[in-house]
Amino acid sequence: MASIGTNYDPATTAQALAQSFTAGQQQILTRQSETAKAVEKALGTLGSALSTFQASLAVLTGANKTLSANSATFSDPAVASASATPAAAAGTYAFFVEQVASSHTISYGGMTDFAGKGSVTLGVGAASFTIDLTAKATWTVRDLAAAINGATGNTGLSASVVTTGTTSELVLSSKATGAANTISVSTSADADAALKTKLDVTPNLLTAAQDAIVRIGSNTGTKITQATNTFNVIDGVTMTFTKAQAAGSAPVTLTVGADASKTTANVQAFVDAYNTLKSAVDGMVSQGDPADGTAAGAFSADSGVRALRDRLVGLVRGTGATSLAGYGIIANREGTLSVDSTRLTKALAANPTGLDTLVGSSASSAPTGIAGKLDTYLKMWTKSTNGQLSTRKDAVTKLQASLTDRQASLDRQYDSAYTRYLAQFTELQSVQSSMSYNTSLFDALFSSNKD
Repeated sequence: MASIGTNYDPATTAQALAQSFTAGQQQILTRQSETAKAVEKALGTLGSALSTFQASLAVLTGANKTLSANSATFSDPAVASASATPAAAAGTYAFFVEQVASSHTISYGGMTDFAGKGSVTLGVGAASFTIDLTAKATWTVRDLAAAINGATGNTGLSASVVTTGTTSELVLSSKATGAANTISVSTSADADAALKTKLDVTPNLLTAAQDAIVRIGSNTGTKITQATNTFNVIDGVTMTFTKAQAAGSAPVTLTVGADASKTTANVQAFVDAYNTLKSAVDGMVSQGDPADGTAAGAFSADSGVRALRDRLVGLVRGTGATSLAGYGIIANREGTLSVDSTRLTKALAANPTGLDTLVGSSASSAPTGIAGKLDTYLKMWTKSTNGQLSTRKDAVTKLQASLTDRQASLDRQYDSAYTRYLAQFTELQSVQSSMSYNTSLFDALFSSNKD
């Protein structure tokens, strides 16, 4: 009589059947979870790309910013330097630098250690502070310099020590230039005599405190006096004078005008920022190519993101003399921009303000032109409340929570099926073992009867 086989594992069999029972639903859940994760990651990438482009727009076309740039150049860079904002009016100006501003610097020589008694008061201009010398029994000149630099209320004075041979010199410097920022030093009546001997005297003058004096036109022109060497007397122009001119010298000439190379660089920066954003969005809406194994983008079936891409292209693409193409900023068939610098330079020469009028400003207070439209449209996506990105992220978060719940439910179904199958096959194995035992008995019995 043939024996009944029991050579199988109930646990392995139950696991295989439970997996088969839930396999279809598990495949769907896994695919949906992977898609949700891909969309979540892509939304983060899209948000970063949009924010980066908006930041570039702010730098190039934000408040008081334009693509067109001006330069300001002095005839003698050793005497002065300058910079100009786009609002600076082109022109030529002449200045004579009679005097540059300097900070007050003094020193006290032969400094020695002194006893900690009394106090010393130091000041720059109208401001002053006091150092209590009773905090230490004995002071060195370096202790004093450190106390000055770290004193509460000291915002305008720096101290250092210069050692020459066996003697030390305390050097005090005003941090601000100008005739009003002179240094004062005085000791209290009960201060150490050795210290009073060194400080209650006229110090060595290293640099006088003086204002800058600049004359308009020539050395006899209108005088402008101020405490610093940086002047903003021409709208949109910042000038810094670094060297006084000798009497009888010719004035230095400042030339303010359009800066073609910087303007071209600004235009290229705008184009690069736009192309980087468009390239990122293109990848997200790509249909992929099975022939070469290229996967579809996370938003390949998303009409909203495709509309974003198309809107970006539509805003920079135009026709006619007032389009970006008229200034050499050309969009190809796919909407990618490039710069024809020759055409740009020619167009700016013919109409210096036309490009800025066309591109406009992305300033949130008064958005204008292409930049304003781009930024306003992108804010519909990037704004934190009810923006497209935040709304989509919320939806993905809810979907992932739902998928997590469904996975937990499916896991419970698997556990239930596994438990049921394990019990059934364990019982079956027990029955089969019993039957196999009985079969063996019958075989032995019948074999004995034959004998």
